[in-house]
Amino acid sequence: MKHLLRGLAPITERAWERLDQEARQALEATLAARRVVDFRGPEGWDLPSVDLGRVEALDDAPVDGARARLRRVLPLVEIRVPFDLPRTELEALARGAHEADLDVLREAALRAALAEDTSVLGGFPAAGIRGILPEAGSRATELPEDFARFPDALAAAFEQLRSAGVQGPYALLLGPDAYEALLRSTHRGGYPVVEHVRRELDGPVLLANALTGGDRAGVLVSTRGGDFELTVGQDFAIGYTSHTAETVTLYIEETFTFLPIGPEAAVPFTSSRVSARAKRG
Repeated sequence: MKHLLRGLAPITERAWERLDQEARQALEATLAARRVVDFRGPEGWDLPSVDLGRVEALDDAPVDGARARLRRVLPLVEIRVPFDLPRTELEALARGAHEADLDVLREAALRAALAEDTSVLGGFPAAGIRGILPEAGSRATELPEDFARFPDALAAAFEQLRSAGVQGPYALLLGPDAYEALLRSTHRGGYPVVEHVRRELDGPVLLANALTGGDRAGVLVSTRGGDFELTVGQDFAIGYTSHTAETVTLYIEETFTFLPIGPEAAVPFTSSRVSARAKRG
C-alpha cells in the first residue's frame, strides 16, 4: 500500500478511517457485477497480468533448429478517479466531526464502481477486456413493454440457459429503468412481479447502473461458478497526489481484469421501450 503515498498527505489517522469508511459504504451499495462472477483477489498492487494458459507461435527463433512461442497474458488495467477535498473538512474529521461534506468522495467511489461494472458487463476493448454482454449478445431476449409480462421473458432466458446445459443458481441484473419498472409492476390482484421473479431465480435481483438500456438493459447470469472471472490486484483504495493550503487531491484506485470464460452462462436483455414508469397488470 506504500504506492498510495498516504503517509505524505496532511490527513490524520482518524480522518483516513472516516474516508475509508465512506468510500467502502458507497462502493458496497453500488457494485453489482462482482456479486455474480467469480472473484479472484485481491492479489496485490504488483500483479501485472493474468496467464491465459496459451501460447502464440513466432515466425522467428533466436537460433536455427529452435522454435519460439510467446505465452499469452491479459494485463490488469489501472483505474484512478481523482477528487479534491477541502482541508477544512479534513480537519473537521480529525476533530471528530460527525457531519462533513464528503460528496466528492462518494461521487468518486460511484465512478470507480461504475468503471468496474461497465468493464465486466459491457467490456473495455482498450484494456483487452471482453464483457459479458458482447460475448453473450447472440442470445439476447427482448424485454416486454409491460413488465407484468416480464416472467415470460425470464422463462425464455431460462430456457436458453438450460438448453445450453447451464444450471443455476441464477442472478438477474437490471439497469435503472428496467429495475424500477420491475419493482413498480404488479400482476392482477396487486401481487408484485418482482416477488414472482425472485422465486423463479432462487437468487438476487440487482440494480446495475452500468446497464443503460438499449442492448444493455439487463442480463440473466448463472452463478454456478467457473464461467466468469474477475481478477483484482489492488482492490479499491484511496491514495494521495498533492495538496495546497486549501485542498488535498486524492484518488480512488483499483487494478483488475476480467475473463468471460463461459459466455453461454448469460442471457442479455435488450429494450428500446423500457420506461421508468412501469405499467401495472
